[in-house]
Amino acid sequence: MTQSEHNETNELIQWLSPEGLEKHSEIKQSTQAKYRMENKIPFYKIGKFIRYNKAEIDQWIASHKMGANNG
Repeated sequence: MTQSEHNETNELIQWLSPEGLEKHSEIKQSTQAKYRMENKIPFYKIGKFIRYNKAEIDQWIASHKMGANNG
């Protein structure tokens, strides 16, 4: 992959901070921390920063669907 292709791929990824995830999904930051410790939520640790890939989170949330139409 060339640097240009790599940059284009990164531009397509929408990253969320813990604060952003809380706004996006209403999952409290304390719950996020618990889920990270238990390896229950997809996340990335870059240095001291925690980041979530929005598409992966949306897929993770959809995989937890409950009810009559859950597949």
